[in-house]
Amino acid sequence: MDQEQTYKNLKAFRDAVVKQARTNLTKSGKNASGKLYRSIGGTVKAMPNSIGMYFEMEEYGAYQDKGVNGKRSAWTTAYKFGTKMPPPSKLDKWIVRRGIAPRDAQGKLMPRKTLQFLIARSIYINGIKPSLFFTKAVDSAYKKLPDELIKSYGLDVNKIVNQALKETIDKAKKK
Repeated sequence: MDQEQTYKNLKAFRDAVVKQARTNLTKSGKNASGKLYRSIGGTVKAMPNSIGMYFEMEEYGAYQDKGVNGKRSAWTTAYKFGTKMPPPSKLDKWIVRRGIAPRDAQGKLMPRKTLQFLIARSIYINGIKPSLFFTKAVDSAYKKLPDELIKSYGLDVNKIVNQALKETIDKAKKK
C-alpha cells in the first residue's frame, strides 16, 4: 500500500473516530457545556519516512472515557482519586446547566454550596463510571480499516486509545 493511500485511509479513520466520539459523548449525557465535544479532534501528519496520527481533547475527556475509581467503586481503570475530592466549586456551572435545584422538607431551595459539596463528595466516594465514548469510537473505526493497512503498520487499537488519552493528560498537565 502506498503512502498516499495510507494517508487517506488514516485521515478517514481520524474523521470517523472524531465523529463517532462526539456522537457517543452526546448520547452518554456527558456533554453538558459542549466544551469536551468541541475539543475532540485529531491530526494525521505525513513525514518523509512515516505517518503519525494524534487525537486530542480536554483532559477530563480521558477521565470521562475510562472512568475514575472512587473509594467504593472498582471500575477497570488506571485513574483514581488520591486523598482529595474534586473541588466543589468546579461543579457550579454544571449544576446550573443541569437545572439541579433540590428543595428541603420545607420547600426551600438547598444552598448551592451545599449541593456542590454533596455532589463532589459523591463523585469522590463513588467515582465516575466509564462511558467509553472515545474507546468505542476507535474500536468501531478500527474495524473498518483495510486489513492491508492494519497488517502493514501493525496497528493495535488498545495502543491507539491509551496513547491518545495519555497524550491528552500529559499535554494538559504541561499547561
